[in-house]
Amino acid sequence: MTSLKKFLKKKKYVKIPLELTETNHFAITAKVNGIKGRFILDTGASNTCVSFDKIEFFKLTSEESKIKAAGAGATNMETLISTKNRIKIGKWKTKKLQIVLFDMIHVNEALTAHKAPRVDGIIGADVLLEAGAVIDYGKSRLYLKRS
Repeated sequence: MTSLKKFLKKKKYVKIPLELTETNHFAITAKVNGIKGRFILDTGASNTCVSFDKIEFFKLTSEESKIKAAGAGATNMETLISTKNRIKIGKWKTKKLQIVLFDMIHVNEALTAHKAPRVDGIIGADVLLEAGAVIDYGKSRLYLKRS
């Protein structure tokens, strides 16, 4: 029987290591607009997000949004939208990513309360779907289909 790793390699997927945090979230390193950051991988988040305090860091331009964010115990949070961003995760990349911007202080407070490192944002289902993501939970690996 072929291993998942070998099967996906033949299908032109790239392997990205995942870090299991103290809060049982997977963390990942990604580059947004060429700048490296730390992100939570969240299959339940519909959009990829970045914290308000990282707008300048990732060179994001933003505009008003009617979207309200919710999650991790907070609801109805104000957001901004940033369009046409580049993201690179391992050898996978896209140049047209829309990112939702919101105050992630509650997310980082929850992480630091459990002695987990802070994050700059969340990689959501939008990226995972576009990349045909496969998550190997047992081996803590993410596979993304190279475009």
